[in-house]
Amino acid sequence: MDTLKLIKKAQKGNTASFELLITHYKQAMYYMAKTILKNDEDCADAIQESIIKAFLNIHHLKEPSYFKTWLIRIVMNECYQLLRKSNNIIPIDSILEPSYNQSISQNLEIEEALDHLSIEHRQLLMLFYTVGLSIKEIAEILTLPENTVKSKMHRARQKMKDYLTEKGTEAHSWTSGKSF
Repeated sequence: MDTLKLIKKAQKGNTASFELLITHYKQAMYYMAKTILKNDEDCADAIQESIIKAFLNIHHLKEPSYFKTWLIRIVMNECYQLLRKSNNIIPIDSILEPSYNQSISQNLEIEEALDHLSIEHRQLLMLFYTVGLSIKEIAEILTLPENTVKSKMHRARQKMKDYLTEKGTEAHSWTSGKSF
């Protein structure tokens, strides 16, 4: 699937292309929503609103190659708006799907370690390892300089590693296969 062609078609009003794009990025949208919101119903609401906003505003997207970053940013904004509306900040539950090289117990250890990180560090790690965004894309989404994102990622990885070492757990790799 050539995403750039689909994005350009969607910008011209092709709804089938837009649907394919949403299907392609639905897991990334869910992971992003889940890092901010606790329950799946809220995630679904935020994603649904994000899809509507993206559909209505895709013609404003100036650079098609930034579609994923643009879409994830819309999801983040919708999640934060939902939190403000509910006025109920909830601790984030991390979601990790077992991969071939991870057992359920390893996932539970990683989830526990993520729960001990700040929201900012947890979000950075999830965006990089679970959603699969590059440092540059994360910097664009969070409107931070790339070097700042790299520094914060380093600190987040170090805190994660320290926690896992303290618990007597070896460093693991995320579902994407990247290790920290």
